[in-house]
Amino acid sequence: MRNNRKANELRPVRIETGVNRYAEGSVQISFGHTRVLCMASVEEKQPPFLRNTNQGWVTAEYGMLPRATHTRGGREATRGKQTGRTIEIQRLIGRSLRAIIDLQQLGKHTITVDCDVLQADGGTRTAAITASWVAVRLAVNRMLAEGMIESDPLYGQVAAISCGFVQEQALLDLQYSEDSKATMDANFVMTGDGDIIEVQATAEEKPVPWHDFMALKTLADQGVMSLIQLQKSAIEHGVALG
Repeated sequence: MRNNRKANELRPVRIETGVNRYAEGSVQISFGHTRVLCMASVEEKQPPFLRNTNQGWVTAEYGMLPRATHTRGGREATRGKQTGRTIEIQRLIGRSLRAIIDLQQLGKHTITVDCDVLQADGGTRTAAITASWVAVRLAVNRMLAEGMIESDPLYGQVAAISCGFVQEQALLDLQYSEDSKATMDANFVMTGDGDIIEVQATAEEKPVPWHDFMALKTLADQGVMSLIQLQKSAIEHGVALG
């Protein structure tokens, strides 16, 4: 299943910036065979609930291309509504980004990150969160360069990774063949300082003891720190491989 990958080893990761000529920040990320395109757009407007304030907003939209998986899935726009999974994931991405940005310093601007899954093999939400931070960082850099804001509103990094138990072994960064067989799978969203933003974890078949859960947390710590370094490298060099 792992193609000789160790239990504590990430899939091959590639983060490439500047993949769209129009977006203020654009990133394509690969976690193994999972590929996600994230584009951050800056608009001089506020959502209605922030009118008459000086606070900005960061939000996200998420979707999967019809042939991102083994069989074609219909476009949600054609069906006329988003699935519960889509809504849950895009809200997660937005919450994760807002946890490390000062919305007051953002001023009367909205940053929207569009996350489109080009190909799915597990971990699409964690890849999207990791790439979204890079896209927002690039967008904020452009806002600073163009004088749209006076000071940097970003005060931290955020990345995410999945972990799980497969055949009673704790594994990092689950691909689909592992995730579909996991007796527990968890998504960890963490800062560059190792603090938790959100954890989503579910056990199948039987409860998981806390010491087993903490084994997953240990793997997540290692995985997120590796992604944090790759994010920095991608911003500096335009592409990062891990």
